[in-house]
Amino acid sequence: MNTTSALPSGSFGARRGKPPLALYALTIGAFGIGTTEFVIMGLLLQLAADLHTSVATAGLLISGYALGVFAGAPLLTAAMARVPRKTALLALMAIFTLGNVACALAPNYGLLMAARIVTSLAHGTFFGIGAVVATGLVPAERKASAISTMFTGLTVATLLGVPAGAWLGLHEGWRATFWAVSAIGVLAMAVIALAVPARAAGSGSAVSLGEELAVLRRPQVLLGLGTTVLGFAGVFLVFTFIQPLLTQLAGFDQAGVSAVLLVFGVGMIAGNVIGGRWADKAPKGALLGTLVALALVLVAMGLAMGWGRGAATVAVGLLGAAGFATVAPLQLRVLTQAQGASMASSLNIAAFNLGNALGAWLGGVVIERGPGLAALPYAAALLTLGGLGLAWISLRAERPKLEA
Repeated sequence: MNTTSALPSGSFGARRGKPPLALYALTIGAFGIGTTEFVIMGLLLQLAADLHTSVATAGLLISGYALGVFAGAPLLTAAMARVPRKTALLALMAIFTLGNVACALAPNYGLLMAARIVTSLAHGTFFGIGAVVATGLVPAERKASAISTMFTGLTVATLLGVPAGAWLGLHEGWRATFWAVSAIGVLAMAVIALAVPARAAGSGSAVSLGEELAVLRRPQVLLGLGTTVLGFAGVFLVFTFIQPLLTQLAGFDQAGVSAVLLVFGVGMIAGNVIGGRWADKAPKGALLGTLVALALVLVAMGLAMGWGRGAATVAVGLLGAAGFATVAPLQLRVLTQAQGASMASSLNIAAFNLGNALGAWLGGVVIERGPGLAALPYAAALLTLGGLGLAWISLRAERPKLEA
């Protein structure tokens, strides 16, 4: 499947390097999805108290969402294989919006978990299809930057959406936050409907589902997916429990957490841009380098939590930068090895979220059955090193072909 055979008039090349408006429309959708995914971290203590459960159990709302993404990505991608991509993007945002309404109305933990899973089903396919559309809007040498532009919606969601959601939840209750996210979903649908032309979005897959699934038999694609799972899991092992980490170890009060999340968001934006540009110039170096940087930052964060609020704030900002610098290299790696297949693109988004679920679950285990809250950053670094190992194996296996 060739995603770059016909660049629309709004491409980078046609506009002297400026992203097309359609790419920013995808960014708005990513902002809505990113807000609903990440906002739980700033509401964890309120949710636990209101729903009469433990913080670790409330943290499973993150794991449930992530597992829903993992399951929903291949299923909805297969179901929408022949659907025009603009239509598919709008349908996915409708699922997202209705799921958030259900979250706002959920009367208990079980129904909130179910609503979170419904919301999550659209996530992987939206980013998977969106990544294919984004890379088709630009010349080949700007693909990683196009992906990072779309994923800027996630970083801005953390910079603005998550702190605002945490503040709203603190003052008006956590349900108000989900109503606000539902409104973002409606806005995102409107922007996509207006700004993404059907011609730019393209049609559904031109190949059969069997051909799409065949890419999963390629060892390099599977190694790429595994690298994403382990490499990114460390971010969520820590970030899931960022509120108790900051309040119980670094000395912040609950109101101060929102300000630190702003710093995390600034770091995400910087890291996302750096990772995209680095991957444009040296995709393999960026893949290894960003994972090394993330592991080092996680170890430093474990130390910084005991050094006071200033050091903890810097560490959180670096975590955002290092964590999201990995996104474009990881996504580009799988897209390259799968030759742009929509299914593989969606499955790599699912892999990110499987890593999120793994990280959130392991974090709960470390807190309740292991060495405790202070050990979370070190456990996270071990996971990221596992991803680095898989990336190294993948690149080593590729070398004989390059030398032949």
